Amino acid sequence: DEFNRINVEVLSVVAQQIISIQKAVKAGVTRFVFEGSDIALDPANAVFITMNPGYAGRAELPDNLKALFRPMAMMVPDYALIAEISLFSFGFGDPRPASKKMVGTFTLSSEQLSAQDHYDFGMRAVKSVINAAGLLKRAMPDDDETLLVMRALLDVNRPKFLKDDLLLFQGIISDLFPGSTDPVRDYGKLMEMIEEKSRTNNLQPVAAFTSKCIQLYETTTVRHGLMLVGPTGGGKTLVNKVLAEAQCACNEFNLPGLVTTKRVIMNPKAITMGQLYGSFDENTHEWTDGILSTIVRMCSNETNEDKKWIICDGPVDAIWIESMNTVLDD
Repeated sequence: DEFNRINVEVLSVVAQQIISIQKAVKAGVTRFVFEGSDIALDPANAVFITMNPGYAGRAELPDNLKALFRPMAMMVPDYALIAEISLFSFGFGDPRPASKKMVGTFTLSSEQLSAQDHYDFGMRAVKSVINAAGLLKRAMPDDDETLLVMRALLDVNRPKFLKDDLLLFQGIISDLFPGSTDPVRDYGKLMEMIEEKSRTNNLQPVAAFTSKCIQLYETTTVRHGLMLVGPTGGGKTLVNKVLAEAQCACNEFNLPGLVTTKRVIMNPKAITMGQLYGSFDENTHEWTDGILSTIVRMCSNETNEDKKWIICDGPVDAIWIESMNTVLDD
């Protein structure tokens, strides 16, 4: 999977390995020598690879490797059908109309909203809405299903839109879900604590700031990895700081989902890739753990129920974030 993420030097070695397997199959032998070991050969074996060509941080396949594979074009699946079946699995009774509306929302959004790097209206966006709808269905099993899907669409998408696009998106939602309104939600103690901690940090708890804190909280419930995007001085660091402090303050009231939150902050661009993820010393053949891998291990070894946020506070580029792709993937 994601084959062209491998470095070119390694790819050419892989090509040699595949050639040796294919030669053995052509020769019709049952055993052959592979990388110095004598192994059994299944004549029906095949190698399949997936790749996204022409992408930053990816290698171009060497010609000797291209010759070993036949390309196979993929088509975009029927999102509405996938959404319908997934919603059935979450206990929805008749999800067909809602799933069609969900896909319609994304189709219209991709056509009408401005083009931004962080907008995504593909399969992953559909999947995160389905997961959010499933969580809402579990919490409110008797509510109107169409309304639950509309709420999930708003919860997942509202945080990422720019303010001009938000108005267009609200228009799309009101066209597709006529007469349905998003009920005002009461965040009670959490909202109180966000306002209190804003003042502690010498901030004014204006609606724009507190609503971003709530949106971050909502997003953390459906995603295990997320990105705060915005200009310098836009309040990205303080939104996560205030929310973490508010969740810590709510811990004593034993509210579900609101527990002590620990933040571990690092700047990924201040250090080399080896220092970030770990490196292998060619001379001594010793592996040295990186800062990020050490932090992840430290957090996962803790036995308490606290939330741990590992925050990479710095500019994002394809080179360092690419290695996190498998961790952050659904």
